[in-house]
Amino acid sequence: MSDAPAAEPVERERFYRRVVGELLDRGVLTRDLSLVVVGGGELDRSVLASHGFENVTLTNLDPAQGEVEDAEALSYADGSFDFGIVSAALHHCRSPHRALLELYRVSRVGVLALEARDSTLMRLANRLGVAEEYELTVVAAEGFRTGGVANSAVPNYVYRWTEREVEKTIRSAAPEREHRFLWFRELELPVSVLEQSGKSAWRFARWPLRALVTVLPGQANLFAFAVLKGGLQPWMRTPSEPDAEEVRRRLGAT
Repeated sequence: MSDAPAAEPVERERFYRRVVGELLDRGVLTRDLSLVVVGGGELDRSVLASHGFENVTLTNLDPAQGEVEDAEALSYADGSFDFGIVSAALHHCRSPHRALLELYRVSRVGVLALEARDSTLMRLANRLGVAEEYELTVVAAEGFRTGGVANSAVPNYVYRWTEREVEKTIRSAAPEREHRFLWFRELELPVSVLEQSGKSAWRFARWPLRALVTVLPGQANLFAFAVLKGGLQPWMRTPSEPDAEEVRRRLGAT
């Protein structure tokens, strides 16, 4: 047995592992499901392998990371996979909503997304320069060649989500279905951004911020949501045909 200390998890890794573990514990995910990951990479491989998933298709615009796929225009047919996953990649898309709905389209059971949450605290962090509005650090770290929007050298806008926005996006795209939404939140300071911007002293704010997030969990910066596809709405007979009798009954008509 080695006496070497365990490697420190990369940013978001602990949160990612916790969310997948909780979905397994709840029975939302099972290890026999086929998974597709968009914008995938080594972190996805590591997390999913550690939880025992074997049937995983990784996609990315970078051929070194997996099958080459544009998250905003996937080549797969509807329902090609059981479950879709995206971790910290939606905000690299020109249309994060389109990418989310593409993942939803090719997934039979549901999707999991891990991104940042839009909140008062995050907007304040942007103003103070503690968090980025445009992701300059990643592009700089990649030698100004890749890492930005659609993996280009253009620093992407960091799109952050709210629960209500997720619900509206999904319900607008698939109004014929019922859906179940699961939310996960956690505070993790963006250490790499702080170090590269010369603001590493802000890391000492983690303790008062954790106390704040305990009281106001909606102020956490890390955000994950699972969208589970349900059956048809009670007023739909088929995915494209409403039940006229049920609609009239709900409207109080005879």
